[in-house]
Parts: sequence; structure tokens; C-alpha cells
Amino acid sequence: MSVKLSHTLSKIVLGVLALYFLYLFSQAIDVVNRRHTGTNEGTYVNSTTTNAKLDALAHQLTQNCLNDICRVQNILDYITNIPYVINNYTAHSPQETIQKNFGDCDDKSNLLISLLHTLNIESYFVLVPQHIFVIVALDKIKSKKALYLNNKPYYILESTAKNSTIGFPLTYRLNEISTVIEPFENRKLDIDNIEYK
Repeated sequence: MSVKLSHTLSKIVLGVLALYFLYLFSQAIDVVNRRHTGTNEGTYVNSTTTNAKLDALAHQLTQNCLNDICRVQNILDYITNIPYVINNYTAHSPQETIQKNFGDCDDKSNLLISLLHTLNIESYFVLVPQHIFVIVALDKIKSKKALYLNNKPYYILESTAKNSTIGFPLTYRLNEISTVIEPFENRKLDIDNIEYK
């Protein structure tokens, strides 16, 4: 092989490797952008996901339900009966929370919102000091208070309170709500007009 051909092949190989590196780098940036959200307390990293096992679990838990209130409550019952254990490291994926059969507010909320997402039930993370909970859009439920965003009711789901129900009471002041996030789009909701009533 001539020196000139060898030199040309080396350039081609280096060019291909450089393109591959740029591709991997762009994929890593995409993952960071989809999973990381800046908040008042730093950066929140969500672990939500969708897959066939979660889809099957959501449908199994709600197979006898005729409406979204029943579906949400059945999924919430499942989540709240997973033992609450503080996880001081990285948030578990929904699958890890199921396998380990324990989790903290991050872990259980990630599993909860992932299951709701498979059923196309509108839900969001709410970040408050040292805690996270989920809100869900449902038709007005009599005698239950809700967080209202742009005059639309969202009911609190508390994943860490065993046997809690839809419309868990807000135990934080409204000004302590730092961020409301749609995790699958990594989008912050406008909370300027948030009310609890």
C-alpha cells in the first residue's frame, strides 16, 4: 500500500471517529436536556420512562375501572403501598422501584407519573423544599381542594402517604412551590396564577 493511500485512509478513519464522537456528544446533551431541570434549589433529574412492562402494569391495575378517577386511585394505591425508604443516592428508575419494592418521594413519584403517562392521564411533578409530589388533571371532585393553574383543577397525589387518596391536602405554602414540570417534555408550567381552593 502506498504512503499516500495509507495517509488518506487514516484521514477517513479519523473523520469517521470524529463524527461518531460528535454524534455521541449530541446524544448525551439530548439526554441531559430531557432529564435535567433547573430549579430554585439546584437541578432536578427525573427518571420517568415508558416501556411495555409499565404499560402492562398500568392496564392491569386499572382493568376494572370505568373512569380516570378510578384509574388514578388504583395506581396511587399501588404506589403508596410500596414502602417509603429514603434513597440518598440517585433516583431509582420506575423499574428499580418496583424491583426493590421501596423508594423515596423521587422514586415513587417517578413511578407514579410514568404509570399515569402510559394511560394518557395529564400529570406533573411539583417541587417544594425537600420534597416532590404529583398533580393530576381530573374533572372537579366534590369536597376536594385542588391546585388551580390557569383556572384548571389539578389534584395532589402524595406517593409517600400510605393509602392516601386523590386530592391530598397541600401541606406547603403556595410560595414554596418552586417548579411544576411536565417530565416527558421537560417543560416548566407557568405558576404565576397558581391557587389552592
